[in-house]
Amino acid sequence: MKFASQISGAYTMEITEVRVFVKEGQDRKLKAYATITFDNAFVVRNVKVIDGNKGLFVAMPSRKLKDPCPKCGFRNTVRSKFCNQCGGSLPQVEPRMPLATDDMSKQSEHKDIAHPITAECREYIQKKVLEAYEAEMKRGPSPRPAEAMPYREPHRTVEEDNDIEL
Repeated sequence: MKFASQISGAYTMEITEVRVFVKEGQDRKLKAYATITFDNAFVVRNVKVIDGNKGLFVAMPSRKLKDPCPKCGFRNTVRSKFCNQCGGSLPQVEPRMPLATDDMSKQSEHKDIAHPITAECREYIQKKVLEAYEAEMKRGPSPRPAEAMPYREPHRTVEEDNDIEL
């Protein structure tokens, strides 16, 4: 694999493509999703462009943390009060450190799936994604590509379902 450049003696990969999918809707903080390609060989999806208190920033893809139910073992979202499987009451676990705001509370319920290790890498990713976001915003609204649209089953009528030949 060919590495693009060196930063502080460590090899880094080059971002070869950034695709931005502007988010429309009522969530005012989440502005867009992005897909980043490194060295035309590795893709990271669900990178988020968020409008925070200090301006736009990039959030890496994450997943909700889950805790098992003591009765049935079903994995429920952290801070759930009841099990989604058996309906049993779940023990309420105190946060490890006091949380000052609601935003910090939401962060502690999620864990990054992929993230940069160095500040230089984080800045590089953020710069490239925000540049692509700004370019997409200047381009204006356009029809979404098929790959960005969620898959939906085609609508079928009862008559069509009954016309199936065996």
